[in-house]
Amino acid sequence: MAQAQHSPKSSAAPATATSDVLRYVNPNIGTAHSRWFFYTPAAVPYGMAKLAPSTNGHYGNPSGWEAVGYDTRQNSIEGFVHFHEWQVGGVSFMPTTGELRVKPGELDGPATGYRSRFDRKNQVAEPGYYRVLLDDYNIRAELTATKRVGFHRYTFPQSEQAHILLDIGNKQGESSDVTDASIRMLDATHFEGYVSTYPKYVQTYDPTGKVNMYFAGEISRPPASVGAFTAAGVQLNTQSAQGKGAGLVLNYKTAANEKIELKVGLSYTSTANALANLRAEAATLSFDQARAQAQATWRRELGKLAVEGPDEASKTKFYTGLFHALLGRGVASDVSGAYPRHGGQVGQLPQPTTGQARAEFINTDAIWGGYWNLTQLWALSYPEWYGSFVNTQLQVYKDKGWFGDGLANSEYVSGVGTNMVGLAVAAAYQAGIRNYDVNLAYEAVRANELNWRNRAFGSGKMDTKAFVERGYVPFRDEYKQYKGEWFKTDSTGSYFANSHTLEYSFSAFAAAQMAKALNKPADYAQLLKLSNGWKLIYNPQTKLMQPKLADGMFAPNFNPSEPWRGFQEGNALQYTFFVPQNPAGLVAALGKARFNSRLDSIFTVSEKNGFGGGKEIDAFAGIKSIYNHGNQPNLHISWLFNFSGQPWLTQKWTRRICDEFYGTEPIHGYGYGQDEDQGQLGSWYVITALGLFDVKGFTDARPIVQLSSPIFRRATIALAGHKKLVIEAPAASKTNCYIQSAQFNGKPLANCWLYRDELMQGGKLVFVMGSQPNKAWGTQVPPPSAQ
Repeated sequence: MAQAQHSPKSSAAPATATSDVLRYVNPNIGTAHSRWFFYTPAAVPYGMAKLAPSTNGHYGNPSGWEAVGYDTRQNSIEGFVHFHEWQVGGVSFMPTTGELRVKPGELDGPATGYRSRFDRKNQVAEPGYYRVLLDDYNIRAELTATKRVGFHRYTFPQSEQAHILLDIGNKQGESSDVTDASIRMLDATHFEGYVSTYPKYVQTYDPTGKVNMYFAGEISRPPASVGAFTAAGVQLNTQSAQGKGAGLVLNYKTAANEKIELKVGLSYTSTANALANLRAEAATLSFDQARAQAQATWRRELGKLAVEGPDEASKTKFYTGLFHALLGRGVASDVSGAYPRHGGQVGQLPQPTTGQARAEFINTDAIWGGYWNLTQLWALSYPEWYGSFVNTQLQVYKDKGWFGDGLANSEYVSGVGTNMVGLAVAAAYQAGIRNYDVNLAYEAVRANELNWRNRAFGSGKMDTKAFVERGYVPFRDEYKQYKGEWFKTDSTGSYFANSHTLEYSFSAFAAAQMAKALNKPADYAQLLKLSNGWKLIYNPQTKLMQPKLADGMFAPNFNPSEPWRGFQEGNALQYTFFVPQNPAGLVAALGKARFNSRLDSIFTVSEKNGFGGGKEIDAFAGIKSIYNHGNQPNLHISWLFNFSGQPWLTQKWTRRICDEFYGTEPIHGYGYGQDEDQGQLGSWYVITALGLFDVKGFTDARPIVQLSSPIFRRATIALAGHKKLVIEAPAASKTNCYIQSAQFNGKPLANCWLYRDELMQGGKLVFVMGSQPNKAWGTQVPPPSAQ
């Protein structure tokens, strides 16, 4: 494939004013090897309508999750697509001129289809807006959106043969092949249709499920004629098309610089609701008004975290990370509260109680690792979205009997198979987010940890029986591939036994704390005992977590750096530090001196490799490393020095990860082509740059916040509960990354942590920073560990 020439200036959003937070968001960062849902600039926070150019979306991906959609190394665009979620993609539009082509064509030969080459110097990507010049047609394409409505504006040259292709019947991104599609003109300027797909992960985890996408659109000018196409070919002067490969072509004669606009209402439930969404959100909006509204929304939501200081590159990383955090996991419910239920059914969300906004139903990738980034950010300043996540999962529990690890229109799309949803729900309760039936929530959390009978495969944790009965999951080497199934898990054990044991121990701790808060003493005792399952797989001889067989013996042929064997997306060197519920217990098991020297040396060595997979452009490049910031299992361990008496090392290494792993280039963004997972790595940067983090993901009965080196000299945070926190570090810089002393609301702060409820009252947190560590600060009372 041809390689693009990159310039930071050509791909950055233009600065409209020094005070405009949008100037620090560059959606083009990290767009090499980026996932289907990563690059969607023409959208609002948590939008259903996520419009973006596609360079390779119709290629799909063989495993159902790999990078596809927009790749900064590719130089032609094949369409502008409306739906971008985990396992959800579809409805592509493309303006063209000249001879009619109805196939997108090949990347290596743009002339083989309707795709067009483009030059990135003629591309603008901003939060809520996208613009590009299609070189082969001399057409300027612009995109923007409301929450559920996509807007297109195409500026044509003079042409006797101008076309707008509504290509709906082909796979897009992670959606897999289209199983059914239909589109028809309703009158001269209105159209509607639907697309049904059967994504790879739905096939695997929820085989009777399906993903439906509906749309209803209007055009600013009637076409001169309309044609249809399907996989079988083109039918001229036809107003509708159905089946695989379906689409319509709107034909025009255009004057120079003539603009044609489209508004497209979207829904996952029906064309009627797509039309209702269009009328509710965009009936009278012009394109320019929609863009202004979208960007005002982004300014408001991004502006809830206001950072100041001379470090411009860090501001770009910060706000681009926040942009991705607020973009991921989009709304699936309509303005009416209708939402997609299993198998193409339609449900209705309950009316909110007086004074509360209705929680939205959202599509979501797995929350695996999200408790170390996304949920902490939500709980800080965006509690309504944490509430929507919890309410979505509780609705699925009511509808289907189990939480769903990942969800695509209520279908289980597990992905990792461990289901940490119960932990995230328990943490929401502890963080004071309770806009749901608490008793139902506890029932679902308990079931997620302890129940296995008739458990749905797509809900994950298929080895719950083994864990509950033994306290650990037995390792089964033969399950690497068993009767054609890779990485099998069942009631007797798992190939990923060790990572499962560690994760289930953590989630059992979270459930135990919720049980205690709700006065469930028997559940509390059982769950707390299970939270120590990590001790059963810790080998005191090797000082590592080691796969253990059903007979109680450690597995032979153990290689600590070998990925996958016993550990999902990682290895023993990485996962040995996965005891977030009891860091003090892990420190004691290893010995404090060994713990600190080993962990410090891990970071010293891994810094040479960019804290991950080096410069290899591959989501799994770092899973064989000793530390891998590009994936979830390691995201808390740079904060563990706060628990081991050396908080200055947390200050040192969190700062260096922020400075070196994260970049501001299309290729070096989140590492090199790492897996950003709908805002997780961006969220980690945001909260770490503020100097706030909780290793335990707010699962404690009284959650805490650990402190580290803030990157910015001043940050003003709009807290949940309409309060304000100001964090000041006047001398902060790359050199001055060590905390010398601190004050909270005028009182000296001797410890490297605070109770979260105190912090969330707001006020002022002030750090005195220096270039050398103050090894006395923050060591007096370590953060609470086991409770």
